[in-house]
Amino acid sequence: MLNKLRRFARQHQLICPGDSIICAVSGGADSMALLWALYLLKEEWRLNLSAAHFNHHLRGEESDRDEAFVREFCAGYGIPLHVGSGEVKPGKKGLEAAARDARYAFLNSLPGKIATAHTADDNAETILLHLVRGTGLKGLGGIRPQNGNVIRPMLNVTRQDVEEFLAEYAVAHIEDSSNQQDTFLRNRIRHSVMPLLKEENPRIAENLSAMALRLRQDEQALEEAAAFDGPPHVFTLRSMAPAVRARALEHFLKSCGVREPEAAHIERAEALVFSDNPSAKAQFPGGITIGRNYGTLELLPESGSELRCQMDISPATELVNTPTEFTVNPVGEIFIRPRQSGDAIRLSGGTRSLKKLFIDRKIPAARRSQIPVVCDEMGILGVCGIGVNLDRAATALPATRISLHMSSPASAVNREK
Repeated sequence: MLNKLRRFARQHQLICPGDSIICAVSGGADSMALLWALYLLKEEWRLNLSAAHFNHHLRGEESDRDEAFVREFCAGYGIPLHVGSGEVKPGKKGLEAAARDARYAFLNSLPGKIATAHTADDNAETILLHLVRGTGLKGLGGIRPQNGNVIRPMLNVTRQDVEEFLAEYAVAHIEDSSNQQDTFLRNRIRHSVMPLLKEENPRIAENLSAMALRLRQDEQALEEAAAFDGPPHVFTLRSMAPAVRARALEHFLKSCGVREPEAAHIERAEALVFSDNPSAKAQFPGGITIGRNYGTLELLPESGSELRCQMDISPATELVNTPTEFTVNPVGEIFIRPRQSGDAIRLSGGTRSLKKLFIDRKIPAARRSQIPVVCDEMGILGVCGIGVNLDRAATALPATRISLHMSSPASAVNREK
């Protein structure tokens, strides 16, 4: 087992000479084997070795027994020990997940690399568990050899290797009674499914674990191929291989605030990519709206940012963008509003609806309601970025010159007599 651990740690660069390693120890066979292996390699690797134990208080006296066992073992060999504890309550994902979260919160609070005793059998069980629940390439990649400061140097070690190693060195361990119960899916896979697979191939755990590592390499290559700068272009996405496109869209959704994109969310984004509507849009978790802006996908503003108010035009408003200017003879109060159904304006080429004008000028549908339409009591005077309504252009004095720009939804307007 020591040689397997050495080889795996070196292959994945998990442990370097002089590292501070904190071995997570429950008192069970796997964790005791890892602690003893690191203890034997301590001088060879010049390790600053310590251990950590978390008492979940889920099994009453048995939980306290585990803690006492680990304390006694570490004290006997002069191994510094960090002990944490907490009252674990089931969360949305269940008791097992809540216990894991509490344990890792404690471990991650400690300085140094955290070594956990996940074996090839654990990895195989994880892969099968993911298959039962439904998964993709990431799930088939099983347990990572390293995740942040957490390292798993025993992923090529089988449970049989562990038992033989403990027997060789006469290292004691304790059994967690909950591991014998079939309450959790992982235990049912361990007790019922894995034995059947081992009858077909005694090396199934090693083979599945090795497969997972190869698939992780494939996943990494696909992730790198899916990397992009800025919003992804629709035609680029269409030309990608489906596996690469799915990952590119996953990255894009995360950048837009979709925390954990699921397969259904990626399919929804893919539908936008292949939509015939250049202004198509779709809703995602968290109130996020993503839409097409002709050739690109983009995060759309919240509906609350649309221009909805009417406002008087005040003089001497500072203009910060290139303004649209026109001269008119207004009737009554001047105000601005967003486009409404049926709005039309006469330009030099004739009278056209604002909807068609916006489409021709490739203004995204989501932004059309943010373009100010300047009106008076008689109707539309002009539109920002489009120009004056020739039916309302100034024909006599006094006239009003209007300068208008789109620095914000409540656009700045300058009026001069």
